[in-house]
Amino acid sequence: MNRILKRWTGTGTAVLLTSALLAGCAGGAKNEAGEGTQGGGAGAKPFQGKSITLVTANHPWGEAIKPLLPEFEAATGMKVNVQSFFEDQLTQKLTVQFTAGSATPDVFMYRPLQEGKLFYKNGWVQPLDEYSTKDAAYDFNDFSKSSIGSVTVDGKLAGIPIITEQEILYYRKDLLKNAGIEVPKTLDELVAAVKKLHDPSKEMYGFVARGQRSPLVTQVSSFLYSEGADFMNGDKATINTPEAVKAFTTYGTLLKDFGPPGVLNMSWPQAFGIFAQGKVAFLTDANSLYKNATDPEKSKVADQVGFAMFPGGKGGSKPYSITSWGLAMNSKAANKDAAWEFIKWASSKDVVLKTQQAGNPGARASIWDKAEGTTGFPADLVPIIKESAKNGVDHDRPVVISVGEARDAVGEIVQQVMAGQTNIQDTANKANAALQAIVDKDKGK
Repeated sequence: MNRILKRWTGTGTAVLLTSALLAGCAGGAKNEAGEGTQGGGAGAKPFQGKSITLVTANHPWGEAIKPLLPEFEAATGMKVNVQSFFEDQLTQKLTVQFTAGSATPDVFMYRPLQEGKLFYKNGWVQPLDEYSTKDAAYDFNDFSKSSIGSVTVDGKLAGIPIITEQEILYYRKDLLKNAGIEVPKTLDELVAAVKKLHDPSKEMYGFVARGQRSPLVTQVSSFLYSEGADFMNGDKATINTPEAVKAFTTYGTLLKDFGPPGVLNMSWPQAFGIFAQGKVAFLTDANSLYKNATDPEKSKVADQVGFAMFPGGKGGSKPYSITSWGLAMNSKAANKDAAWEFIKWASSKDVVLKTQQAGNPGARASIWDKAEGTTGFPADLVPIIKESAKNGVDHDRPVVISVGEARDAVGEIVQQVMAGQTNIQDTANKANAALQAIVDKDKGK
């Protein structure tokens, strides 16, 4: 979903850039546990003659980091060779190379909740626990708890967060004001407001979100958590509990009764598209996509878009707050010290400030607390992001190896609600059995 994020030119001064490099590269070469040895003075280049290969997705973060590489290379003596691929190509390339036991790439971008468990279980990523905590200046505890949860597999740190996102509520300020409706703080209030503003005779629809079977799963997850449910409890599937059934029913009913025509086949581009046309009152989706609603070149209601915390249910307001992209190290990398030095630098406070100023929402709490760290983000969106990061859940889909199969199993429940099925408990029971079978199958991999 992050492909739509607008490519911005990074901002900041040479002084900040130099600070980033000094912070990221100080202390000389590292041993396998990430501890520093003295590099021989201020002019030392601890990785002179070394090179690593970095593989990135065709993503704004990759475009933001590339202009910073020459300074990093000058400070360390290291050469960083960059290769970039579209998302699907990236996953395929990494899978082929790792299956063959390749030592390259040394460092790579990956989607922790999509490929993370598979890559870790296959032994393709190097755990970073010891590296991340040996250098106090790196300040590992500055990363949000949920962002670290997303990149943790079986209690081990499989990567470092670089891009985060949370589910929020988008709404039309003018419609709510004219109708005398307060911004919904609970799911019950949301349903009531949607009903009041829904007027299909005027092509005004109360609610829109993703309706396609697989894409909807990530967005229904916040409904699930806010009702006190989850996809799984440990290795046990739990999508047929009363709380889960209520969450799926609420989401499906909102789309069925108050969504625009064709919502069953909508993913995020279509949902944001009709919202931007001014035909929908409420939308729930990722905050990272906000420009699709606020860019005057794309949206007829750009100046009337409001942002709010995800509405609370039985369990309170519990949106997902995830790492959508992370950096990981190849377990067979020839020079792991150099690979970690790059990861440490690329995820350091000063470099995160720069990549975040370029439009990439990062995972460091201290950067969100800086005025310069929120440059370019709508002022009323920033506190929503910060609060969601504190209280959010670190996954937005079942955390399994066979992610695609699991998403299809969950999505079937909601689509049956949208199709008008009344006995959703039976559908949920069948889907739960299917998800449990997937979990059990994955254990054998």
